[in-house]
Amino acid sequence: MSERPDLDITLDSKTFQEYYYLKAELVAFCRMHCLSTSGGKLELTERIARFLDTGVRDCPTQAVKKPKTADVITLDTIIETNFVCSQKHRAFYQEHIGNSFSFNVGFQKWLKSNAGKTYRDSIGAYYQILANKKKNKTVIDKQFEYNTYIRDFFADNQDKSLKQAIQCWKYKKSLKGHNRYEKEDLIVLSQ
Repeated sequence: MSERPDLDITLDSKTFQEYYYLKAELVAFCRMHCLSTSGGKLELTERIARFLDTGVRDCPTQAVKKPKTADVITLDTIIETNFVCSQKHRAFYQEHIGNSFSFNVGFQKWLKSNAGKTYRDSIGAYYQILANKKKNKTVIDKQFEYNTYIRDFFADNQDKSLKQAIQCWKYKKSLKGHNRYEKEDLIVLSQ
């Protein structure tokens, strides 16, 4: 098993991208080297890789604009551009859907890509997303490698425990290369 290198300025971007680092490690590196810490794990990884290759510190190109929101949300209110989940939105949906409402990932994506439709439309979409979720295996976004690994581990090993899945995950993320589950990862359970 190869040893995961520490995340520091001596790494080249190719080596850096072959290993798994926690978002907290990426943010700490960015702070230490005066890089922007904004964005998700994928953006941070790309920013660090560019910095390791070029030494250039990328700066955000646009100022973040505060989204314009309606004062009062009704069923006929139009969904605003640059939708952001807020307490006001949560209260609206809990009033119309119930306390079981949550801003799940699928619904958040729908809201952000359907500006101009009404909140009435969004309630219908919410129920449709829940129905689809029950029928189909949900897609886990790329930055959630741990979640994908654990789901795939249990799909192949229903007789194993979460503790064993995590043990395999820790082994896998210490290796060079991808972090997807493979049957060979079970070798760590016999050591």
